[in-house]
Amino acid sequence: MSLVGDFSTIAEMFRVVTSKMSGQKSNAFLVKKDGNYHSISYDRLYHDVEALGLGLRSLGFSRGDHIGLMSENRPEWVLTDFACACIGVADVPIFPILTPEQVAHVFNNANAAAVVCSNKYQLGKLLKVIDHIPSLLYVVVMQSDGLEEVDTRGLGSVSIITLEDVIAKGRAIAESSPDQLDELIKRVQPDDLLTLIYTSGTTGNPKGVMLTHRNLVANIAGAAAVMPIDDTDVVLSYLPLCHSFERMAGFYACFACGVTIAFAESIDTIVANLSEVRPTLMTTVPRFLERFKSRVENQARKKSEREQKVFNWAIETGRKRFSAIEKKGKAGFLLNQKYALADRLVFSKIRERTGGRLRFFVSGGAALPRDVGEFVFGIGLNVIEGYGLTESSPVITVNPEQKPKLGTVGFPLPNVEVKIAGDGEILARGDNVMPGYYNNPDATAEAIDNNGWLHTGDIGEFDSDGYLRITDRKKHLFVSSGGKNIAPGPIEDLLSSSPLIGQIILIGDDRPYLSALIVPDFDVLAEILHKEGEMAGDPNNPEARKAMVEAEATLTLIEANIRHLQRELSAFERIRRFEILWEEFTVENGMMTPTLKVKRKEVLKRYADLIERMYPGGKG
Repeated sequence: MSLVGDFSTIAEMFRVVTSKMSGQKSNAFLVKKDGNYHSISYDRLYHDVEALGLGLRSLGFSRGDHIGLMSENRPEWVLTDFACACIGVADVPIFPILTPEQVAHVFNNANAAAVVCSNKYQLGKLLKVIDHIPSLLYVVVMQSDGLEEVDTRGLGSVSIITLEDVIAKGRAIAESSPDQLDELIKRVQPDDLLTLIYTSGTTGNPKGVMLTHRNLVANIAGAAAVMPIDDTDVVLSYLPLCHSFERMAGFYACFACGVTIAFAESIDTIVANLSEVRPTLMTTVPRFLERFKSRVENQARKKSEREQKVFNWAIETGRKRFSAIEKKGKAGFLLNQKYALADRLVFSKIRERTGGRLRFFVSGGAALPRDVGEFVFGIGLNVIEGYGLTESSPVITVNPEQKPKLGTVGFPLPNVEVKIAGDGEILARGDNVMPGYYNNPDATAEAIDNNGWLHTGDIGEFDSDGYLRITDRKKHLFVSSGGKNIAPGPIEDLLSSSPLIGQIILIGDDRPYLSALIVPDFDVLAEILHKEGEMAGDPNNPEARKAMVEAEATLTLIEANIRHLQRELSAFERIRRFEILWEEFTVENGMMTPTLKVKRKEVLKRYADLIERMYPGGKG
């Protein structure tokens, strides 16, 4: 990674990059509007941030204040974030899917003096709970459409203003008194609070992670030492900017290197946006790569028998070549010749779906299943898998681009220390580690010990080559009623390698044996049932899905897959019973986080009765 310049705060980073990239051919951002991507230059970005920053100052906000941010990914999110950083205000970004009650908890806990929200829908949520945020003085709305329809009675002393009006105020100030923003940027110190990021709250009320300018700058510097990107790159960004992974890896680190950042319209339009933007890199999560693999395989199954044979031969050739390179550092002459043919016939066409220029994915947020990694590497794409958590800004380790090892998360960043505690927990230390949780000294003391080590809550080990391997979450380890310690993550990954299994959750803590809740890959299931003469129906239709789940053939197929995959597991690691679900775990139904990780506790709560029926004798 090639940084544009030196900086010690995010505010200074913004000024250094916009100054050095001013007048360059590359653009800071690309945004889809009215059917086409439009560019935002570095010069325009600077002046818009300057106007918004000075506009916020004119409302009375200054260094040390907190401003909430509830919005989908859009240019105004970036403007607000940079404007806050440049005037010394800490922003408090939240996922726009949060409920009004969750919104109230976060902004009240953070003592937010203002909230910048995207539209009337987000404003409506905020207004429902505005009485529960006594610190609030202003609500700034990015999109003014339909605001006249919003009931604003009962606001009290809270004022509603549009972002456009705030920017207009600031622009007038900038014209009459230039260079004010630059002076404000100089006042920002490395240990000033940059942001408060509230954890997802799947195990209770979320805690506010305090991250300073020093924390994020350290993580950018650490990533810069190991990531091969520069100002010729284009990144497609689709993960929520309010999440620490996308904010650091897909936004700050890329911006610091002069990369052009293109925003996807939504998670549903990624495939189309890939072909439009033709990115050279992309931040993502394993779930997207799983879906990418499944989509390619499903389309291949619809081809002629001859084409399917060519596809399967090519995929196997790609796997063998990657395996050889992973183990020996290179592949043999004959295998390389076969791979060249497979690339010409199959892989080059698959890569075209990503725009044809993609050099690698940066994957984080969860472990990448081995079969998915082998597929992606095998077709000629690269995945740089990393590991971290919000409390570490977030990146702790990264797999090297030239020598990745599947099943691991690579080496610690050069400015991060990592060690394994006596109980197997991964500990991390460095300038990227948060100073603590906001107004929560007890939780801070539990997370960071007296020697500055962050206790990650993850269990792991270093292999013989020094790569870190995550084995499970400390809190997810099962202890069976027979006293056996069981890590569900690796077993779930193993069983997910079945093309029939789309999602799976293991149950077994304080239970006599393992069971599972399984959501099939309905596209694959429908195709197999159809071939076997069963009436499958549209795999996207809820009623058809329910019928497929209830079919005896479905039970037989999945049972056979599980029996085959778990034959090498110990007896206590094998699933004895399972239930098949027709409804997927999604963000919309509350079963997944916005970064596509399954909320285990929510799933167990929703299907508690179904789970109990798998244990007729109780917990044992």
